Amino acid sequence: MSDVLRELTEEGVSVWLDDINRDRLRTGNLEMLMRDFWVRGVTSNPTIFAHALSQGDAYDEQIADLKIRRVSVEEASRMITTYDIRWAADVLRPAYDETDGLDGRVSIEVDPRLAKETAATIAEAKQLWWLVDRPNMFIKIPATAEGVPAITETLAKGISVNVTLIFSLERYGEVIDAYMAGLEQAAANGHDISQIASVASFFVSRVDTEVDKRLEKIGTPEAAALKGKAAIANARLAYELYEQKLATPRWAALAAKGARVQRPLWASTSTKDPAFPDTLYVVELVARDTVNTMPEATLHATADHGVLRGDTIHGTYEQSRQVFAELEKLGISYDDVVRVLEDEGVSKFAVSWNELLETIRTELSTK
Repeated sequence: MSDVLRELTEEGVSVWLDDINRDRLRTGNLEMLMRDFWVRGVTSNPTIFAHALSQGDAYDEQIADLKIRRVSVEEASRMITTYDIRWAADVLRPAYDETDGLDGRVSIEVDPRLAKETAATIAEAKQLWWLVDRPNMFIKIPATAEGVPAITETLAKGISVNVTLIFSLERYGEVIDAYMAGLEQAAANGHDISQIASVASFFVSRVDTEVDKRLEKIGTPEAAALKGKAAIANARLAYELYEQKLATPRWAALAAKGARVQRPLWASTSTKDPAFPDTLYVVELVARDTVNTMPEATLHATADHGVLRGDTIHGTYEQSRQVFAELEKLGISYDDVVRVLEDEGVSKFAVSWNELLETIRTELSTK
């Protein structure tokens, strides 16, 4: 059992696994990670499912059955993915019960091709909630401009939401407001808002990937000195914004009705640049009431050689703002970086979803 991951949990950071596949479920691997590596939740996305379907034979029997039933490729994709999510939710249910619903969660994303369509996103969220039918599930909705009102409306129906693909502080502020609006409407609709949960998935490493690419083009010593700093600074400022929103009368009124905080979730936490430690986006983002969803390699790296220094977010806000001031001086626009990342994030997930559909189409034609 990992002492580092236990310590991380005791610091108030929930350890989640950023991966799901049927082999992991049928072999008991997820139970092992819960027992030995303090895993308390699971996230999925279209890329993860596309990869899972392309590996091994775990899905062969279900695909053969779907072929006999002559289901469409679109229906097959939902039958396959929700099967895994339902199974994972059942495996995680003890953690959900032990933490009074704080953890033990598993997420499934709406079709990313709907990211610019508010009404279609809401309709799919409702369908997925009904189809999986597990209280410890999150519906993932991208934080696009069109996704923000869908977040509010979905929460208003009593459905728990994982808001994904957040890159900018401005959008994150909109997401927090959408969460509070959703809870207010849910309460007005007669829902027990203490049973509604949410996390806000703030993407980390992709910020460094985009910023550092621009710094390398500049090529000066001043630019080199800023490499690997933007992502952590951005996430730390997101936590500051989270604290500011919790200090408002609006949140106090919701908390008095039993509302749960929408925890910041650090996503995309694998280190892409080998020049930096492989635990960078774990040990530098430690604060209470957060989630770190890690690919398995990052999970094992943290367990093996991660070195925690307690809370590494509080006390860093001015330093973090200075990072972006220095980037602006070099001509790197924060607004442009986060716009590019949001557009790319939606596009990449849509590509992965199409790859998933194509894999299923091929499998249905050959099984």
